[in-house]
Amino acid sequence: MKGLLKIIEAIRPTFDEGGKLGILKPVFGALEHFFFAPSDTTLGPPHIRDPLDLKRLMSMVIISLVPTILAAIYFFGWRFLAMVIVSYAAGLTVEALFAMVRKEGINEGFFVTGILFPLIMPANVPLWMVALGVAFGVFIGKELFGGTGRNVFNPALVGRCFLALAYPRTMAASYMKPSHDLFGCLLFKWLPPGSVDAVTVASPLSAAKSSGEIGGTAHLFLGSVAGSVGETSALLIILGGVFLLLTRVGNWRTVVSILGSFIVLTGALLIGDAVSYERMPGVVGPVIWHLCAGGFLFGAFYMATDPVTGPSTNSGKWLYGIIIGCTTVLIRHFTGYVEGVTFAILLGNITAPILDEIVFKVRFRRLASEE
Repeated sequence: MKGLLKIIEAIRPTFDEGGKLGILKPVFGALEHFFFAPSDTTLGPPHIRDPLDLKRLMSMVIISLVPTILAAIYFFGWRFLAMVIVSYAAGLTVEALFAMVRKEGINEGFFVTGILFPLIMPANVPLWMVALGVAFGVFIGKELFGGTGRNVFNPALVGRCFLALAYPRTMAASYMKPSHDLFGCLLFKWLPPGSVDAVTVASPLSAAKSSGEIGGTAHLFLGSVAGSVGETSALLIILGGVFLLLTRVGNWRTVVSILGSFIVLTGALLIGDAVSYERMPGVVGPVIWHLCAGGFLFGAFYMATDPVTGPSTNSGKWLYGIIIGCTTVLIRHFTGYVEGVTFAILLGNITAPILDEIVFKVRFRRLASEE
């Protein structure tokens, strides 16, 4: 390790401003900070030590995703690793270009976006769409707003939303039937797009909305159903999500308000449907089935808890979660889309600054009235 540090220190002048490869300084800095602790220090007081810096936050998120990533490979094959590589290559290219133009460092936050994006994609989607989607998400959803920390929208969801609207047929036809073998797809099974072995099927939500038929909740809980590669196993998502809450990377208020509002509104619709004796579109199956189906849980734990695109106040987080949970239910049951969590979280991202402003104004008025 000491030898590697000496090599880094020896080549550092080459990447500094004025060096032969000075234009690549952001790339060099990003790799150095990813593998080692930054050596930079402030020139003078005050010195502030943050208990949760960006690198540790990123590490906690990736650690929590490990079980879901392994399940994705088990159920859908090693092609998922190719999706991850393409995602990082395309997204980091956009990040590096903006960093070099702005003469800033590459922010480590993309290492989370780069793994989240392929997890919310269908297993058999063409790799060029993975590259296009993540590049669009990083460019439009983050860099145009100034980069990490200034973005209004979650870049991974912006990329997926773009692909869902631009290529709806390809996206809908890319859901693959998972392997039910003992070893799943772990035995180096590769399923390229268009392969005869890659049996494409409808996702549980699509099947429920079109025919009213639902599968067993146990399959949704374990993950042996068609869907986006990282969103099929409710069990692993919950385990990873609880880890995020325990490490305080994700805020429990956001998650509880999303789940609570979703359960209450879905239950109310099911009760109203039973009383009227008339099935509404998409309102089938028990509440627990709706909770586990699709990407709702993944969105609640991993997307909505993004500290940048969500509210900063605790009261705002409660309102933010209620908006997302209720909007997801309404889109699922009363529109032509089978899944609404992507649009619901993006809508929540828009309202987040407004919610914080409302909370601040209410608190200031209370303080003023008390005085």
